[in-house]
Amino acid sequence: MVAFHRGGERIPAVVVEVQLRPDPDKRWSWPVYVASLRARLRCPTLLLVVCPDTRTARWAAKPIDLGYGNPSVGLSPLVLDPAGVPVVTDLDAAVDLPELAVLSALAHARHPDHREIWKALLAALGALGGDRAALYYDFILSTLPAAARSEWEALMAAGLQGYEYRSEFARRYFAEGEAQGEARGEAKSVLTVLDARGIAVPAEVRERIMSCDDLDQLQRWLRKALEVNRAADLLA
Repeated sequence: MVAFHRGGERIPAVVVEVQLRPDPDKRWSWPVYVASLRARLRCPTLLLVVCPDTRTARWAAKPIDLGYGNPSVGLSPLVLDPAGVPVVTDLDAAVDLPELAVLSALAHARHPDHREIWKALLAALGALGGDRAALYYDFILSTLPAAARSEWEALMAAGLQGYEYRSEFARRYFAEGEAQGEARGEAKSVLTVLDARGIAVPAEVRERIMSCDDLDQLQRWLRKALEVNRAADLLA
């Protein structure tokens, strides 16, 4: 929930619910959330339902008839879906409103200008820095669809033509990515040497080599690959 204040007075409180798909049970529990928070904070209370798609948003927006009162009392949820989130591509606007840039990136992952949206977001998070930026980076990586996530990661790795990331999470992310890339290159070199020497590599040996991220171990295997007669002997 979020409580808004003006001076020392609450005006109003908002129950925020993220709803990924229609769920009939929520139409019974949502009124309870609103009534409970209203009684606890003693201020007007709204229900905001955040939905990832139009179908779920249409379902969530239907008024809930509570079945009593004259006239009958009801609850009308406020609904936010991707169509209601503006497309943020302007870097200055993203820096001014980083949370809106985050919502824009999530809501419009398949938008024709999605790369411009992500560039604006990266600029915003770079300017934001600190724990909040790290949290948003992590949130984006865990929430985007798989295909969009790969493109987002590639854009981060590209560094936006020398863009300087100030978030500790981003710096750690890039450092880990570079180390993983170097290890993967060494692993491929080991397999290339074995292949060039005509040595068959069983699937389990190949998997162990490719999953290794210890550069020292990979370099030892690379030197040994020049001498062994069986792939299994490489790991002995």
